[in-house]
Amino acid sequence: MARVVKVFRTLRNNWKKSTVAASVLSYGGYWLYGKHCDSVLRREACLLAKEFGRQQIAPFERLRKATVILNPAACSGKANSLFEKNAAPILHLAGVEVTIVKTDYEGQAKKLMELAEQTDMLIVAGGDGTLQEVITGLLRRPDQDTVCNTPIGFIPLGSHNSLSPSLHLLSDNKVKDITSATLSILKGETVPLDVLQIKRETEQPVFALMGLRWGAFRDVAAKISKYWYLGPLKTKAAHWFSTLQEWPLVRDVSVSYLAPSLRPPDLSPQKPPRPNLLYRIIHRLKNHWYPPVEEPPKEEEEEPEPWQEEHLSTLELYIQTHNKNPVKRRLNDSLMICAEPDNFTVGEYITVGNKKEEDPAVFTKDSTKLEASACRLQLPEGAGGFYNIDNEEYEAMPVEIRLLPRKLHFFISAERREQLLLQMQ
Repeated sequence: MARVVKVFRTLRNNWKKSTVAASVLSYGGYWLYGKHCDSVLRREACLLAKEFGRQQIAPFERLRKATVILNPAACSGKANSLFEKNAAPILHLAGVEVTIVKTDYEGQAKKLMELAEQTDMLIVAGGDGTLQEVITGLLRRPDQDTVCNTPIGFIPLGSHNSLSPSLHLLSDNKVKDITSATLSILKGETVPLDVLQIKRETEQPVFALMGLRWGAFRDVAAKISKYWYLGPLKTKAAHWFSTLQEWPLVRDVSVSYLAPSLRPPDLSPQKPPRPNLLYRIIHRLKNHWYPPVEEPPKEEEEEPEPWQEEHLSTLELYIQTHNKNPVKRRLNDSLMICAEPDNFTVGEYITVGNKKEEDPAVFTKDSTKLEASACRLQLPEGAGGFYNIDNEEYEAMPVEIRLLPRKLHFFISAERREQLLLQMQ
């Protein structure tokens, strides 16, 4: 008892040192517990990967090949370590023949994809910038119709991973997100995604999976990091300073667009049953004795596409795909043109800006929304500024944007697919 009293007396007499020691021990315990949880997640994922590795293959069947495009600079230079610890062991244990290609500079992934050889699956390990470079290089190839059939996996290692919520169940744990994304690649379930082709007059087209963003909210989002010293108030501060310096923040733009095209029915994955042998013989003999007469093709005059034009005065323009819910069945193949109204008060502007920092695709009820299969943007002289194309910055200029419906196939987790289906009900 006397020893306990002595300890409490010492703590009371040295309360400052005791407080610091307690804080350090608490933080250390929390850090060690987090490391333990990460190790448990890795172990469970590796055990699941072993089950795939134990599956038998035919004597002359080769291992599946996977080409990984890894951006080591993603996530502030931590991407290489994250991939080697959390994703690479899972792929190797599953018996996948992995070829890792690391990028050294911005734009290299485009060049690599233009020269890449055929593979069973393509894995992008990085963020939005790496993913956009890969699909741009892929769709610039002359044999794009062939390579687009290659399924693509996305392992979120970047600071911005806009496509991840559409493909995987996300959590606050980076290790869990990476391991679950890698396991979804092994399970092999895919979903088709739309692609935007963004073409300027003098340059090759750029391709995007989420959308193009232009306007005041985009410009402020690019400046928020400058106010890091304000902590949680940095977003509001950035919008306040923008209103003081540039109000009103209205942008004028002319949008020409085509009506959305009807979506063709999905082809049945099951092949029709083959006719019996007697029927096939009779059919061939009939075609041999009485060959069908081929009619010359009728020359149809191509009618000019009926472009419609809208003049918009807006704070924010966002042209996006429907890839936020890729499993939803739609009647039309279309992109969405969304424009915020220009009649916001300062308070409304700041409130909406805070929401767009979390999700740029969230628009107010009064916003203009159009569906189209293609559109053209004409900016007024001196408009300047920049576009955000899948969170990558490009100089703003007149562009033509076309939808390529269900162009690429990405791996999706079964849990996320089920969740998206439940949201539709």
